[in-house]
Amino acid sequence: MPDKPRETSRLKKSRRFADLVKIMELLLGGNGCPWDRKQTHNTLLKYLKEEAGEVALAVRKKDWENLKEELGDVLLQVVFHSALARKAGRFSIDDVIETINAKLVRRHPHVFGGHKLKTPAQVLVEWKRIKKLEKSRKQRLKG
Repeated sequence: MPDKPRETSRLKKSRRFADLVKIMELLLGGNGCPWDRKQTHNTLLKYLKEEAGEVALAVRKKDWENLKEELGDVLLQVVFHSALARKAGRFSIDDVIETINAKLVRRHPHVFGGHKLKTPAQVLVEWKRIKKLEKSRKQRLKG
């Protein structure tokens, strides 16, 4: 078993995403944090909204040091929700990352395909068109 103080020190200084996921797993584990273990997707919603508001405030104030911290808090919310979903057998953080990667590639054919766009306005129109197609496709599959 690894030396707990040494492991704690390493995790505290880590910049690795995998370590963030591990910390969240430890917090939700049997010997973890009672408050964290009690949370659900619904109980966390207010924190997600609060953190998003704090990001917006930091941007408006051009407070880049605080923005760094607040973005970390939003990232924590994503990791927390993903960990809860993984424990329930729904999906994992890897699935979340795979989903957003695929979406970004699909919705940027002007970068990842042969479709060329020159202006931000053209990109926005294309993004909305692709999104609408995707949503209608999902509706057809559900129905």
